[in-house]
Amino acid sequence: MSKKTLYRHFPDKRSLLAAVLDRQFAAVDRTLVAAAEGAEEQPFDVRVQRFLIAAGSELGRIGAAQLATGRGDAMLRQYVEQRADALVYRRLDELFRDGHRQGLLSAPPELLSEITRCALERLLNSQLPHELDWTAADLLRATVDTVLHGAIRSADPGTDGEGLRALIPTARDDEQEVGP
Repeated sequence: MSKKTLYRHFPDKRSLLAAVLDRQFAAVDRTLVAAAEGAEEQPFDVRVQRFLIAAGSELGRIGAAQLATGRGDAMLRQYVEQRADALVYRRLDELFRDGHRQGLLSAPPELLSEITRCALERLLNSQLPHELDWTAADLLRATVDTVLHGAIRSADPGTDGEGLRALIPTARDDEQEVGP
């Protein structure tokens, strides 16, 4: 196909790229909907894991993080950021808010969303998946497991973590004891 033929359908390169991205993000949307529907009756942690695996895999497949942070057309970068926000991060926010409403999360859902978003974007742009021979989605799942389930381990090898508690400051600037 010649350039001339392409530009009969698209007025410029930006329009062509936007059309390609629309198609890619439509596939992301279908995958995320299928992951959410497939995990509907599952426990909360399974729903979060399945959503994040699907999101990480799809965003990694289309190179969304690189497109959003890379060089090139500023309008296309903004477009990718907006589409990722609408399709992935708003759904993730709602999933965490739902878990919080059900009493399944003690941390604010906004904090969990921000941590997860940062981890996802960083892992998709990192060499760590390649270095560890894991996918970005696998590393994201491990990260979320660590954040959601806690990673406090006893420094004393003679204990297994029984009785450990973390002190978390609240909005009133006092401390609240949280169990493992």
